[in-house]
Amino acid sequence: HEQLLKMMEERMMDVEQKLRLVKRLLQDKVNQLKEQLSKNTKADAMVKDLYVENAQLLKALEVTEQRQKTAERKNYLLEEKIANLNRIVKNLASPSFSP
Repeated sequence: HEQLLKMMEERMMDVEQKLRLVKRLLQDKVNQLKEQLSKNTKADAMVKDLYVENAQLLKALEVTEQRQKTAERKNYLLEEKIANLNRIVKNLASPSFSP
């Protein structure tokens, strides 16, 4: 009977030791998952920041492109005016040189 009791105690000690090992392994895994969650949270915040920044950059690009189109239109109109003025000056200068 004592031998059986001793064997049971040894088994219990072995089971307790295994349980402590499993508990340590689980705690390590919990710590690892907490760290990963922290990294994921930071990455998520960075993605959101980049999304907002990208939207702002797209809006700035749109405004810049619109300004460029406006400048190109104005430039075209000015070139037309210059060509017309050159024609007028040429026409005004032509009769004055004739005898």
